[in-house]
Amino acid sequence: MLEYVKTILQKVSFDRNLFEKELQKSIRVYLQPHEVDTLQNWCYQQFKTSKELRNVLDKCFRFSYSV
Repeated sequence: MLEYVKTILQKVSFDRNLFEKELQKSIRVYLQPHEVDTLQNWCYQQFKTSKELRNVLDKCFRFSYSV
C-alpha cells in the first residue's frame, strides 16, 4: 500500500489541495504507523523543493502524531 500511496501523491502533487486530501487519507486510512514514518521521510525528500507542499507535509504529519 505504501508504494501505491507514493504513486498517488506524485500524481497529485500539482494541486496543493488534492495533495493534502490524499496525504491525510493515506495517513488515516491506508497506512500502518510504521509506514507513516517511512512515508514522511520519503515525502520530505521527494518534495523538498516545493515550499507549498512542505507546508502541507508539516501540517499533515504534525496532525498524524497528535492522533
